[in-house]
Amino acid sequence: MKPIVQISLDLTNIDEALETAAMALLAGVDWLEAGTPLILAEGLHGVRKLREAFPKIPIVADLKTMDGGYLEAEMMAKAGATHVVVMARAHAETIKVVVQAGKDYGVKVMGDNLGCPDMVEGAKFLEDLGCDYVIHHIGYDERRGIAAAGKTMPSPMDQLKEVVEAVNVPVQAVGGLSLEQAIKCPEYGAPLVVLGAPLTIDAESFKTADGDLESSLRLICDTIHNYGDFKIVKNI
Repeated sequence: MKPIVQISLDLTNIDEALETAAMALLAGVDWLEAGTPLILAEGLHGVRKLREAFPKIPIVADLKTMDGGYLEAEMMAKAGATHVVVMARAHAETIKVVVQAGKDYGVKVMGDNLGCPDMVEGAKFLEDLGCDYVIHHIGYDERRGIAAAGKTMPSPMDQLKEVVEAVNVPVQAVGGLSLEQAIKCPEYGAPLVVLGAPLTIDAESFKTADGDLESSLRLICDTIHNYGDFKIVKNI
């Protein structure tokens, strides 16, 4: 597969999300993500508006589903999402029904290992239950809490190679990545690069970040797309 750049629209206003999405696509971004704050603020309306504005672009609905999995996935698929997110900490049955909904409605399932005591085992669990992608995720609150305590803030890069080596599906690293870290994700075998806070979204206000965001996005997209094709096949 070719490397993919996804922008996380962790915004709380659909008009701002649409404006940011349009700019990101001009810069070379491949996928749009209706981030959790946007879904909370705008619901299915926000996903529908993204689909209306960008009819051919993949849209990830970051529901972080923990229960009621089939219905949530079905609703987002009907609103125009092409990918939905389910959490590894959900019950196995929830993950299974989200996977089934994905098959029934033609959407891909991304399994998120945020909060797993063993992140590698969490990734393997998600793959075993049928998820199409693994999101290796260090959470917003976890990062901020550890930093506030004066300790070294964890990064998804810390275990990214181990996660990539443990599964046979594409992996995405999420959680406070710097520009340099985002660009290096494909070197770790993770071809799905997601850009959110603090690169594109202000982590304090949940608004589009200041500065020449389009130029930064274009640099990231050009660099990542130049990695060429990935073969997500391993003998483990």
